[in-house]
Amino acid sequence: MAGSRVATAAGVAIGLAVGYNIANVGPAAQVVSGAYGVRLGFVGLLTTALFVTHLVMQIPGGKLIDRRGARALAGVALGLIVIGNAVALISASFALGIGARLIVGLGTGIGFIAGSDYVRATVGSPAAQGLYGAAGVGGGGVALAIVPLTTSAFEWRAPYATALIAACAVLVALPFVPRDRRKGEVPRAAVSPIREIVRDRRLYPLALAHTASFAFSVIVGNWTVSLLQHDGYGRRLGGAVAALTLLGGFVTRPLGGVALQRWGSRGAPLLAASMVAGAAGTVLLLLDVPLFARIVGAAALGLAAGVPFAAAFSGAQAIRPDGPGAAIGFVNSCATLVIAVGAPLVGVTFSLAGHGRLGFAAVAALWALSAVGVLPSKLPRAGDA
Repeated sequence: MAGSRVATAAGVAIGLAVGYNIANVGPAAQVVSGAYGVRLGFVGLLTTALFVTHLVMQIPGGKLIDRRGARALAGVALGLIVIGNAVALISASFALGIGARLIVGLGTGIGFIAGSDYVRATVGSPAAQGLYGAAGVGGGGVALAIVPLTTSAFEWRAPYATALIAACAVLVALPFVPRDRRKGEVPRAAVSPIREIVRDRRLYPLALAHTASFAFSVIVGNWTVSLLQHDGYGRRLGGAVAALTLLGGFVTRPLGGVALQRWGSRGAPLLAASMVAGAAGTVLLLLDVPLFARIVGAAALGLAAGVPFAAAFSGAQAIRPDGPGAAIGFVNSCATLVIAVGAPLVGVTFSLAGHGRLGFAAVAALWALSAVGVLPSKLPRAGDA
């Protein structure tokens, strides 16, 4: 029991350190754009750069984890995150920032899957998987809250310096957590070719559920500070509101895992309901209404976004026991692609009428439409796994 608690805590720590990097630039977008000498919309490319290499590493990273073990690859991932953020600190250069984020993306791409597979191998329950997922998205929420508080001290370096500290802290502790493989265990040979994973239609509804929840909450969270600053609110207040779009997953990702563990397929309607709730929260956030209403919208969005995680990841692992890491990689790669494309597109809408509201409205519409694809009739039956 004690070993399971330590392993769960280790997974949570990995998730926090990796997830911090997905949303650490957005809350300092105005400061970063000024230091780099680029327009605000171009700051979105720093998020895109991370998610390009994050995307590239999803399925190959999953295959490596299936062969070599999750704890070992988590260490590699955190090392890459440390290197990338250290490079970003060197100079206020947009080109250097892009290169650094490409390096960090390699680490987050491997690390996010490694943390999930580590929890699967050492603990194994959907509830623990949900707790890991809470940490992954919660890391981004922590960044949204912390970065605005540190810009006065670190200025444009705040996103990178704080991410570097988080990754170093976990990397130093990693050798002391439980192994997911026995010492000296021979690496497993890959079982399923990547093309078989990609063509497995049973994974598609799970990929849609994860994409609509995770990707859209990350995109909205990254641009919420800029939207609220345009409407006259301070950066720190904007960061606190933006943090709710991701921190809500701290609550609902574990609860989603508990629901899956207790109810199984009977909990499927929760997925579609969460899509509608996420869309409604986004609409409330984008409207120029009293701040309290926008806070409620951000909180509703964040809570809704956490519900599908455990079902998507535990479901993918159960469907493909011959390649659980690769299956997670495929599901997560779909969300990553949407973030890589969507973050800069929403950034572009800040130069149009409404200052970003058109982008937020598009996200809300797509989120609501996703509910159709995750209705219980569209999900794989328990026997299919």
